[in-house]
Amino acid sequence: MTDEKLPPIMAPDDPDEDDDIFSSTIDDLSSLRNEELFASLATVPPPLTNISLNEESSTLLESDVPLNNDHKEVQQMTSKNIISNGFEEEINLKENDTPTVSEEFNQEENTLKVSTNDINYENIENGFIKISISETTKVGEGMSSYVAYRVVTRTNMTMFKTNNMAVLRRFSDFLGLHNKLTEKYLRNGRLIPPAPQKNMLGSTRIKISGNQSDQATSAEFIEKRRLALERFLKRIALHPILRNDKSFCDFLEQDCELPKATSTSALSGAGVMRLFNKVGETVNKITYKMDENEPWFEEKEVQIENLDLQLRNLHGAVEALVINRKELANSSGSFAKSAAVLSNCEEHTGLSRALSQLADVFEKVESVRTEQANTDFSIFCELLKDYIGLIGAVKNVFHERVKVYQNMQHAQMILTKKREQKTKLELTGRLDKVGFVTNEVSEWEAKLSRCQDEFDQISKTIKVEFEQFEINRIKEFKTVISSYLEEMINHQTLIIKHWQAFIPEAKAIA
Repeated sequence: MTDEKLPPIMAPDDPDEDDDIFSSTIDDLSSLRNEELFASLATVPPPLTNISLNEESSTLLESDVPLNNDHKEVQQMTSKNIISNGFEEEINLKENDTPTVSEEFNQEENTLKVSTNDINYENIENGFIKISISETTKVGEGMSSYVAYRVVTRTNMTMFKTNNMAVLRRFSDFLGLHNKLTEKYLRNGRLIPPAPQKNMLGSTRIKISGNQSDQATSAEFIEKRRLALERFLKRIALHPILRNDKSFCDFLEQDCELPKATSTSALSGAGVMRLFNKVGETVNKITYKMDENEPWFEEKEVQIENLDLQLRNLHGAVEALVINRKELANSSGSFAKSAAVLSNCEEHTGLSRALSQLADVFEKVESVRTEQANTDFSIFCELLKDYIGLIGAVKNVFHERVKVYQNMQHAQMILTKKREQKTKLELTGRLDKVGFVTNEVSEWEAKLSRCQDEFDQISKTIKVEFEQFEINRIKEFKTVISSYLEEMINHQTLIIKHWQAFIPEAKAIA
């Protein structure tokens, strides 16, 4: 092995360029507010109601990045109109904002300060970042079309030129941002939030969607993609190192089209190289076993593997639950239609009226069960899918440490050989070559020292990143499970009310 830099680990799923178009959504999409720029662009059909992962009075993630709750917004939210992003709206780093903040921002300074022991989280610039993807629109027609996402940012951080920003980004721009952060920070042991995966089928469906059914399916796909992209940006904004990166700031601020991220295309040369690198990484993970001397890493690797397996099993079970709930909703609708037809044929007035009311009740129950299936998917299923991707990111950063260890072992092996060569030359009296070999020994000693420092540093950084990941994971699951149970109770309560209203009709049959 040489001292050359190894290629960066690829994203969990090699994304296609402009995969935006192929996304499905359950989204409420409205037209863009910038009418001058998008008057000629057709908006995507409105999606289903958003479901929220947030609690009214809890911060979702704990770090040196305190979170700010907007109580006015929370009080206006209903149980059916919640944002399924898994994050609090405001992201604050310090208790005191900068003096130049607007009056509206100063009213949102109810923050929670949580300290950590990570030196990398110190000296963070005061401020907060609030990111949302408010709207999507389809640009162009046919196979050359794509979906643009309107990223709206509010902040008081001094690195930005203004406090309010709104830019349009295509899906490949998000993938390009992820690649830049990975290339820059993964080698240092930073946990890079995963970008949403491509979906060629969904993208193609959006490009060629024509009838109303295809448009509805495309809208669902786009909304799911919108929520995933929003979570991706908010996770970056919560990280005290990644949030200050110039690529991330340019992504949020530059009100122009970013350079096309051609490396995200699977058919590009870079995409082919990533595919080969990914195969090589997979083989290396399988064949190479590191002599681990830190029990902490052994324990965490086992924990991550078990967590990954159980999350995948639970995700499959929730997906099956969603399918079964939708089938139950469809069966309820079929029963309602049959009961309505029977009521028209029934000659007994009381029984006919009761059957008609029964059909109405089953129509309402169908609607509630459909909404409950969407809640299962939006709140629970998407969270599990998101964390499966995050577990993959944790595995990547653990493997990066193994690669650094391999470099260190290689340097140690070469240094040993050079020392042995120097000793042989001295014993044989070939003093003319001893000086050259001595210089090589010094060079490899320096390389080994650098590799050792890099290994120690990445080990330390990974421990801090993993600790913060665990804190965030526990708090986020707590918030999501609480929201999910509340939605379940609301749906069941609504069904009970529908049946209680039908009881007098059933008793009135004479």
